[in-house]
Amino acid sequence: MPFPKDFLWGGATSAMQCEGAFDQDGRGLSTCDMETTGTRTNPRQYHEVLQENVYYPSHTAIDHYNQYKEDIALFAELGFKVYRMSMSWSRIFPDATGIPNEAGLQHYDDVFDELNKYNIQPLITITHGDTPLWIVEKGGWLNRDVIDDYMNYVTTIFTRYKNKVKYWITFNEINGVELSMIHSGGTQKNDPQSKATVSYHQFVAAAKAVLKGHEIDPENHVGMMLGGYFLSYPNSCDPDDAMSDMIFKNRSLFYCDVMCLGYYPKHMINLYASEGIVLPWVEGDKEILMKGKADFMSYSYYYTMVIGKKTEALRTNRASFDTGYRNPYLELSDWGWAIDPVGLRYTLNVFMNRYHMPIFVAENGLGAKDVLCDDGSVHDLYRRYYFKRHVEEMKKAIEIDGVDLFGYTTWSCIDSVSASTGEMSKRYGFIYVDVDDQGNGSFKRYKKDSFKWYKKCIASNGEDIE
Repeated sequence: MPFPKDFLWGGATSAMQCEGAFDQDGRGLSTCDMETTGTRTNPRQYHEVLQENVYYPSHTAIDHYNQYKEDIALFAELGFKVYRMSMSWSRIFPDATGIPNEAGLQHYDDVFDELNKYNIQPLITITHGDTPLWIVEKGGWLNRDVIDDYMNYVTTIFTRYKNKVKYWITFNEINGVELSMIHSGGTQKNDPQSKATVSYHQFVAAAKAVLKGHEIDPENHVGMMLGGYFLSYPNSCDPDDAMSDMIFKNRSLFYCDVMCLGYYPKHMINLYASEGIVLPWVEGDKEILMKGKADFMSYSYYYTMVIGKKTEALRTNRASFDTGYRNPYLELSDWGWAIDPVGLRYTLNVFMNRYHMPIFVAENGLGAKDVLCDDGSVHDLYRRYYFKRHVEEMKKAIEIDGVDLFGYTTWSCIDSVSASTGEMSKRYGFIYVDVDDQGNGSFKRYKKDSFKWYKKCIASNGEDIE
């Protein structure tokens, strides 16, 4: 079988990386608004108070908030069936009063109406790395009370957009606490106990959101998402290497285990006990986790890693980008990420065999230093080649392996601020945005050569990818 006729082709963005308009229409501040630009070697700096004469990339980003109609028209020209986007929690609830901001709600009404005009399904990430500062002031997700704040938020949007949105993701990259506690957890505490507590509260919140989503509209599909910094191979056929790789996978995939299977796996219970970590169980939570299992699982896919028995970095950081090993069979991107199309098929099979549920590839793409030519063209043959090979492997996963893959959104459909570095020069889109790393530029949009390729790919339902 080829790609299903109703396969959801599209692209993805996040509010913190594209919206901008950080102080428009009553929006409150969030964690992403407090970070400067960085590089791979010079990390972004988080400020608890905004500094004068400092550039904060998310404040303007690519101004999608004000230019969404133009951008959606380009997405429609590409032939999108789905647009994965996130909503800014602090735009809807700018403060701790619990009273929604009507201007923020109306903005997303307008966006969904614009998408509907072109028959593009919205897939909404409820929170994507931009925790409101008023949540931070409460202690972030270390505070169980934040579950109630989250439920107020999801109940509001599930009710408001009942007739406009059917696909939801509770948390972007739920394992993001391993990389940035301030983004994903709303706290700067980074110790293992804090990470475990934050994750626990988010698991309970996500399960409650699934149940609430079904209660408000039985047609809602409420899924989960894993960040792709777990995808690995053993360094060799040495049994110790294979065991190290298995342990790493289990520790990473436990986020999916809880949300897709409905319970904490025994190996994580044992690990927490060995590390002196105590989970904040409350009576009834186990039943909530089991009843509120995700309707589908999704994940981001960019690269794979190599794990061996001497992987020192993983002893202290279970989401390290550098394991100490390199895969000699794979080329690297401009940012040093291993490009592995076959790994996409491999991981789809891992998920299918482990969870037996529908799968959505929520992010996949190539960050590169694109060049805008004087005539407005961008010749990104490398991106076309990258996507061609990944689409080929998805097709094999469906046709040969029988994977229940129902959608694919590239990251990103349009250039946006890098989450990890705040740079604009790390470009992913089919659409070039004329903004530099310091926010200077015309903000004009240009179609890259890859734009034509993806348009052809979607129109042929993945058959014409040359």
